[in-house]
Amino acid sequence: MSIKKTDSGWLVDAQPGGRGSKRFRKTFKTQAEAKAWEAWLKTQVTQNAKWQPEKRDTRKLSELIDLWYTHHGSGLKAGANTYSRLKLACAAMGNPVADRFTVNTFATYRTDRLAAGIAPNSVNREHAYLRSVFNELRRLGQWGRSNPLAELRQFKVQERELSYLTVDQIHDLLSELQGGKNRHAAMVARVCLATGARWSEAENLEARHIRNDQIQFAGTKSGKVRFIPVGPELTEQLKSHHLKTETGQRLFAPCYSAFRDAIERSDIQLQDGQLTHVLRHTFASHFMMNGGNILVLQRSLGHANLTMTMRYAHLAPDHLQEVVRLNPLSALTLG
Repeated sequence: MSIKKTDSGWLVDAQPGGRGSKRFRKTFKTQAEAKAWEAWLKTQVTQNAKWQPEKRDTRKLSELIDLWYTHHGSGLKAGANTYSRLKLACAAMGNPVADRFTVNTFATYRTDRLAAGIAPNSVNREHAYLRSVFNELRRLGQWGRSNPLAELRQFKVQERELSYLTVDQIHDLLSELQGGKNRHAAMVARVCLATGARWSEAENLEARHIRNDQIQFAGTKSGKVRFIPVGPELTEQLKSHHLKTETGQRLFAPCYSAFRDAIERSDIQLQDGQLTHVLRHTFASHFMMNGGNILVLQRSLGHANLTMTMRYAHLAPDHLQEVVRLNPLSALTLG
């Protein structure tokens, strides 16, 4: 603190909380008034916490990630995978001191990731993971500051076109799978086409999951159990298939590569990054084209909200049909 004589009076220039704290400057007519105000400022440091500089948090970012995993992440289905991704990102950012990690730190990191050819979707996921670390640590009382990534917006990602198989392509694909060496792939594909299940969900089915012409899917992406009805014909096919195989309680042995080989043999062209997921898209697309209810589709696919399911709404037979009847060109034609 200091008191100086100036042309306009006695100037108090003080930081009562010490270096890094809020600075106060005020001019008084007399030196006595200036000294009295300076003394009052000093008392505020001990009486009011807001006058004190914020204490440093010298933990490393990696320590915060470890805390998150110990107290929260380890209980998540994909917690181990998320933890591994977070640690890699942390190392790439130089493992900064916690209170020196800022939005600019991550913004620079993600710019470098994009320049290296990493997809915006992947960068957005890393952003979401790290933001959730700070949110959860705040809830746990392990982080008292604001979330440094709270205001950072994610990249807008161009929505990819959804591709699905036609009836003829489905027939060709099932024929290729049936004729392949792996005896499980064709039946796993049938389950996906009949229920909208992900390949992993269908491939991991056990005999106990087939009851009363229903298939129970556990260990799903959302962590929730789904019950999907199937016809008695598919039920019998699944039971018969299990009797002929030596897979224990499991209905199928791993057969992902067999599906990939069948796609190549059938010469079906899929979008980049899409393979077995085309079966899930095919189920949803044909469901809507055949007049299915969008809410029933949501429950069948296990989507947490309707936003994801609405991607298939345009395939409904009556989707936006009023556009055909009510556009101005149609009025000219009628006239």
